[in-house]
This record gives sequence, structure tokens and C-alpha cells, in this order.
Amino acid sequence: MAAIPRHRVSVIGGGGNVGAATAFALVAKGVPAEVLVVDVVEKMAQGQALDISDASFMMPGTCRKGSFQEAGQSDVIIITAGARQQPNEPRSNLIDRNYKIIKSIMDSLQPIKPTAKILMVSNPVDVLTHIAQKTSGLPRRQVIGSGTYLDTGRLRNALSDITGVSPTSIHAYMLGEHGDNQFTGWSSARIGGRPLLEHPKMQNIDLDGIYKNIQRKAYEIIDAKGSTYFGIGICAATLAEALLNNTSQVFPVVNYVESFGCYMSWPAAIGSDGVEQSFDVKLDDVETKKLQSFDVKLDDVETKKLQVAIHAIKEVCDKYE
Repeated sequence: MAAIPRHRVSVIGGGGNVGAATAFALVAKGVPAEVLVVDVVEKMAQGQALDISDASFMMPGTCRKGSFQEAGQSDVIIITAGARQQPNEPRSNLIDRNYKIIKSIMDSLQPIKPTAKILMVSNPVDVLTHIAQKTSGLPRRQVIGSGTYLDTGRLRNALSDITGVSPTSIHAYMLGEHGDNQFTGWSSARIGGRPLLEHPKMQNIDLDGIYKNIQRKAYEIIDAKGSTYFGIGICAATLAEALLNNTSQVFPVVNYVESFGCYMSWPAAIGSDGVEQSFDVKLDDVETKKLQSFDVKLDDVETKKLQVAIHAIKEVCDKYE
């Protein structure tokens, strides 16, 4: 008889593509945990759990269908459930619909284990992370979101193709609000201890082109197959692993950034207590202006986008205090 894993990770919305990909990634990575697949559509949760459990026979983890009550007593609760944005639907409507879903989930999870960590994957992830923290009652450090972690992976892959250096040795981040208003912290990017932009192969490179390709990647995948789930699944599983194993690795995740007064994607060390440390990122004058300037020119597109990001997150989050 296999040993019972000492950790429990629950995937809320596990019957869907993203949830199932996350649960499978947890098992395939060899995370020594009991993975619970939880969904309001119990038949889908059962089917996904049975399928994933077939992949676990050589792994230290297990997988089964679970209940919301069981999920509330998990070490890590991953939320992938949420409403999809409809064509031409205002973002505010989507947030209102997802607020009701997240609040319902939090009510169903009660009582939530005091030491549990919540990992929000559903979009808009910055605002929903805030909502999850407020409705769960857990401390801010214990509630994070996947944020720009996947986008950062796409960035490092692109830079690896240019420089020939492994993406794991390239330290560059996508930052800010996950989505169209995120930005690349070029001035803080490093490779081999030196500024990335000083690398010989980074000369005369269209930086804006790299950024736009990263932005287009998700839309290209969605256009081809309907949704993205493998990439975000492995990212969510990696973050859960860091939370369980107290790795103190640094990830660009949605966490509460005191200096901005809101949740957004910013580098943070993740461990068994959630956010162990949050780091100040050195930005150049242009990047700082993008984050902090409230007096922008209408034709300054990038500055306007980041100004909108900060204001949008704060304005919406204030509504759900």
C-alpha cells in the first residue's frame, strides 16, 4: 500500500481545462501531495481525477475527487474557476460576475484552515486575488496569484532564443497588472550578473517587438485551440510546490505591494508561509513614470497603459473592501 502523502493540494474548478492541467502537472512533477479535484460539476471532477490518478502509479502523489469542505482544510488551495469574458463585455461586468463566484467558493470552503495558502489563477487575477483575500479572511501573505509568471516564462524563452543562454539563467520579469497593461522591466534585467541589454546579441533588438509577441502569444493559442492551459498548469503546480516545500524561490506573482497599496505582479520569495519577502525592483525613469505618473499625455501609450493599470486595480479593489 502506498504511503499517504503528508500534504494536500485542492484544485477548485478542477473539472475544467486549466484545473485539470494543474492537477495533472502536480502529479507529473512528482509533488508528494494528495491532489483533490473539486468542481461544482462533480461528474467532470470525478472523470478528471480518475484519469489523472492513472498517471500517479509511479509518483509519490495521489489524485482523487474531493469536496469543498475537504478543500478548505488543504495546505494549498488553487482556484481556477471563474466566468469567462464574453465578446464586448465590459471588464467591470466580468469582475462583478467573478466576485460572486469567488465569494461563493470561499463560503463553501469554510472553515478554511488558518495556515492554508490560496493561489488564484482565474482572471482578472490581480483583482480576484484581492477579493479572495478579503472573503477568505486569511492574511495577505497567504493569498497570492499566478500573475505574470507565465508571461515571464515566455519572455525568458524569447530572450534565450536571441542570446543562446538558458532561460533559467536569464533574470528578467514581466511586471504590473497581468494582461494588456503589463510591462517588461528591462532596466533590472540581468544575464550572467551583467545588464541584459549590454549582451552583444541584444544590440539593435526590437524590444517593443519582443513585448508585443509575448502579448500576442495567448491570443494566438486561444485562436488555434480555444484556451490556454498547459503553460499555466505547470506554472500553478510549480508555485504550489514552492509553497509546500518552503523553497523561498523568487517568482513574479500577484502579491500585495505595500509601496503601491494594491495587489499586482511583483517579484516575491515564496515559501511555506506564503510571501516570505517582496522585493523592490530597480526601474529606470521611464519605467518608474509608467508605474507612478498620474499626469500623462494622451499620446504616451505605454505610460497611459500603466497609469490605467494602477488606477484600475486600486479602483476596483476599493469597491470590494
